[in-house]
Amino acid sequence: HEAFFRAGADVAVTGSYQVSADGFVRAGRTAADAATALRRSVRLAREAADRVAGDVGGERLVAASVGPYGAVLADGSEYHGRYGRTAADLTAFHRRRIEVLEDAGPDLLAVETLPTAVEALAVLDALGADGPPVWVSFTAVAGGRTAGGDDLGALGPLVAAHPRVAAVGVNCTAAYDVAAALDALAPTGLPLVACPNAGGEWDAAARRWRYAGLGAVAGGLVADWIDRGARLVGGCCGVGPADIAGLVTAVR
Repeated sequence: HEAFFRAGADVAVTGSYQVSADGFVRAGRTAADAATALRRSVRLAREAADRVAGDVGGERLVAASVGPYGAVLADGSEYHGRYGRTAADLTAFHRRRIEVLEDAGPDLLAVETLPTAVEALAVLDALGADGPPVWVSFTAVAGGRTAGGDDLGALGPLVAAHPRVAAVGVNCTAAYDVAAALDALAPTGLPLVACPNAGGEWDAAARRWRYAGLGAVAGGLVADWIDRGARLVGGCCGVGPADIAGLVTAVR
């Protein structure tokens, strides 16, 4: 987190993306261990934000990551969303994590890498009436659709209608698919999120990313995303502090 802040990032996303009671129990740990890890993820990001602010001034924010159910399965299913779970199952799963994360005091929640409308609406049902603002971002493919095939243009207004949703967009998406997704979501009137990955594909069998070498934060693309309404611009898998430094130069 500190390296990203020192590279110029204004927001750090916590390392809680894959953490859940279900996943910890499956791995031989306990639900209490999972709760401890969730709280610690917020604390570590906050400590990094405070250190950098103390050195150079300015406000740094902590966004608590709420990853999709598929991330817990660790089989790549967050990139298609075919979990075999009901919406009620997904709501209960997300509610448990969200309650712990919110209690840890982040500035906002980053509900990210959602592949389907079903899971997006399930997460919104898990949110309480009060709490920090939320950004919701999908993993998208060409043509302004989610990785699970849902039309972002139709889905955007449903998500934006929730009173706690402050921004909507895409993450863990190929850089060249971002523009169409932003155009589909722009009618919501909300600030848009653009946090693409480094241009690779997830190899579920090898459980690793295979990168194509495309710089996700290429200056020309970033300027175009901002013109299309992106206000939270960053990176996802394969994007490091040096990439963020380049993005900051392009934006500022």
